[in-house]
Amino acid sequence: MRNLRHSQALAGLQPLSAIVLYTPAVEHTLITNTAADYVQLQVPVIQQLYHWDCGLACSRMALQYLNRLNDEEFQKAIRELRLTKSIWTIDLAYLMRHFGVKHRFCTQTLGVDKGYKNQSFYRKHFDTEEYRVNQLFAQAKASKVLVEKCTVTVQDIQEHLSQGHVAIVLVNAVLLLCELCSSPVKYCCFLPIGQKCFCRNPDYQGHFIVLCGYNKASGSVYYNNPAYADRTCSTSISNFEEARTSYGTDEDILFIYTDS
Repeated sequence: MRNLRHSQALAGLQPLSAIVLYTPAVEHTLITNTAADYVQLQVPVIQQLYHWDCGLACSRMALQYLNRLNDEEFQKAIRELRLTKSIWTIDLAYLMRHFGVKHRFCTQTLGVDKGYKNQSFYRKHFDTEEYRVNQLFAQAKASKVLVEKCTVTVQDIQEHLSQGHVAIVLVNAVLLLCELCSSPVKYCCFLPIGQKCFCRNPDYQGHFIVLCGYNKASGSVYYNNPAYADRTCSTSISNFEEARTSYGTDEDILFIYTDS
């Protein structure tokens, strides 16, 4: 059950005319007022199972929101796409394409930034992943995976959400702070209960989240964090921007559309 305190805090005291809610179990209704003050999409929360599968958990949330999730087909897709314990945003774009979901992957880097080789988060798998990921970018157009090098603004994101669509965003979890959680998540590894973390306060920890709303009056962004199983989180726009534009993210954002 969702934490009641979270639900109350998210709703706030917005007038009903300014609130837009979407329920995935019914047909999506597009709003005409793109300047909606408050949007909260009813995206199901799915918790990640391991320290490395936050991107897959976010993909499952998006697919379930679109009523496209079939566990057997999802596992089959993972095998066919040869997804391993190193998941990049481009992998998630290919996953959406596999399910026939309309998408748009925006990034600052079309390929792998060689500077990441010296970053602890990427170092372990960099040499083997560089070629694989660069090949995915090179083959994207032929594979009908939409990738664009572009800058995305907060206004772009809000307009996307106001239409009932969702987005998967790569953030630096070290910087992302939920205003509603009583205690911060163990950002360094997101390990399942019982497993020890040996990280030493890294500067960057890549983590995927699902954007599901915003509140213009309070300057908040709402998101599902796959590190949790029971809540929707909230942070300030400034904190969200800091976390998603941090070095290491390439400002990756995967826009996902309901009209797929």
